[in-house]
Amino acid sequence: MSRRAKPFPSHLAKVLAGLKANPRLEFSGLKSLKLSLAFQNDHFGARHFVKEHLPRIRYANPNLDIQVEKWRKTKEEVWRPEMELEFANGKHETIDMNEKWSTTILKELMEVAGGEPWAKWKLEALAAGIPVVPGEENEKVIVKRTTSTPLPTLKAFRAAGSPRSPVPPPADEPIAADSNPKAGVSVALP
Repeated sequence: MSRRAKPFPSHLAKVLAGLKANPRLEFSGLKSLKLSLAFQNDHFGARHFVKEHLPRIRYANPNLDIQVEKWRKTKEEVWRPEMELEFANGKHETIDMNEKWSTTILKELMEVAGGEPWAKWKLEALAAGIPVVPGEENEKVIVKRTTSTPLPTLKAFRAAGSPRSPVPPPADEPIAADSNPKAGVSVALP
């Protein structure tokens, strides 16, 4: 009885190729990254960023403190997702992720914290005629919602004491709607 060899590339090889894909998402001087976004029903670009780009960021920056705060959000609740950056020199910066594509969020993050390697990659990509970030060619297609006032952040929304509507948990997940958020990088990684 002979064993059949699995065809290459294996699943692990494909995952590693995705993690090592260009551009390499290394940061210079970034100490921590904290994301606040909706668990479902909204913040599609931010949620896609967590799913597609955060594993690559973790792979390239193993010592970076990454916190992901996912909150249950009803359609009536209005607040915007954001990313808070803390640098080694004590500087803080916030990136608004509201109604942006994940590639736009990634480019804004890399502009702020990517440093010299990011600038070099941008020049190489432009010279080669390839997208700086794969998928950025779709960024121009976006439907903006019209709001008369700017949306508050999650922190400001909670501080205002806005009433939370009870959200029934999924049948397989017995978590109260007003419980603590799902947090940590483990929420984003496969």
